[in-house]
Amino acid sequence: MTMDEYRILATRLVDRGIDVEAVKDAIKRLAIETPSWGYGNSGTRFKVFPWPGAARNIWEKLADAALVHQLTGVCPSVAIHIPWDWVEDWGALRRYASDLGIRIGAVNPNVFQDDDYRLGSVCHPDEKVRQKAIRHILECVEIAKSLGSTILSLWFADGTNYPGQDDFRARKRRLIESLQQVYAALPPGMRMLVEYKFFEPAFYHTDLADWGMAFTTCQRLGPAAQVLVDTGHHPQGTNIEHIVAFLLDEGRLGGFHFNSRKYADDDLIVGTTNPYELFLIMNEIVAAERDPDPTVSRCAREVAYMIDQSHNIEGKIEAMIQSVVNIQIAYTKALLVDRRRLREVQEEMDVLGAHRVLQEAYETDVRPLLAVVREEMGVPPDPVAAFRQGGYAERLARERGMGPR
Repeated sequence: MTMDEYRILATRLVDRGIDVEAVKDAIKRLAIETPSWGYGNSGTRFKVFPWPGAARNIWEKLADAALVHQLTGVCPSVAIHIPWDWVEDWGALRRYASDLGIRIGAVNPNVFQDDDYRLGSVCHPDEKVRQKAIRHILECVEIAKSLGSTILSLWFADGTNYPGQDDFRARKRRLIESLQQVYAALPPGMRMLVEYKFFEPAFYHTDLADWGMAFTTCQRLGPAAQVLVDTGHHPQGTNIEHIVAFLLDEGRLGGFHFNSRKYADDDLIVGTTNPYELFLIMNEIVAAERDPDPTVSRCAREVAYMIDQSHNIEGKIEAMIQSVVNIQIAYTKALLVDRRRLREVQEEMDVLGAHRVLQEAYETDVRPLLAVVREEMGVPPDPVAAFRQGGYAERLARERGMGPR
């Protein structure tokens, strides 16, 4: 991308009434959290394909995340998963992250891999199992406090495989009672983000199957409980941007787990399968940031942008950088929507005119603008190319080998 391309684009945007400097400032404020588990070897239910140089422990995961932040300038935090990322000294981990120029973000408890959780965790019929899950989640609250994290991110695999296996309403009550105990332990300033998924690993019913169940649960808990939207956790054809708009208007959209899918929860690189959907999601958030209702605008500004991906056949770090770039592109295009014109044609009930306003922003090539913004931030104008040309993958492969399977 050349400076001439940027100047041509900037001129076009000014002619459309877009404040280019305001757009650039908004791009610079965008922060995207990467997941520790995205840097290590992972696999499908069939096989794990090890990648040369993949991170082998939390210390290497943080180092890789710091490299992504170094090359993009917008990834200052890393989500961790417990016990996958367990260490004996959390203070040492916090200091290590700080020395790398990043910090620990959301803490994700794991209540789905122990044998005890075969029939569920916080919804399990056995109170002893429920209490075990609650103790682990409360432990993660304490870990988050010691790390300076302000987000507890919860996903439950709880559900059933057969009709009659358990009582739907009893499971719902167990869920609420369990989460109320956790919510009561949250310190001021910490949010509980509640995720949902309509199937897998449970195939008859899932206890938190959709956004409405998660939303209702959060309402029962209190204002610090918000819904986490994973873009891969929906039936085919679901209008995710509509869900986003609804939750924003209720002040209950807490954050995202960004990924992409073709069929189900594929955990592919975000923006690779349906980039228009990603743009439309960002469009709702940008619009809500300007809402006159302070509850809505504050909720939009506080959305936690987090990536949740498992890179199974591709390089871990490069895939993460590509995800970040795709999110930036979608967000930047959303910033270019002519809001005044959109309101006018909506009020005129001009159906295709309104659609064309969105289409004009979506079809804009924003790469020259992003390249200039990155240079102003002191990072490479093309982070993926910088990674490829920097020899990072080759160096890590030499140092780490194939890593654990």
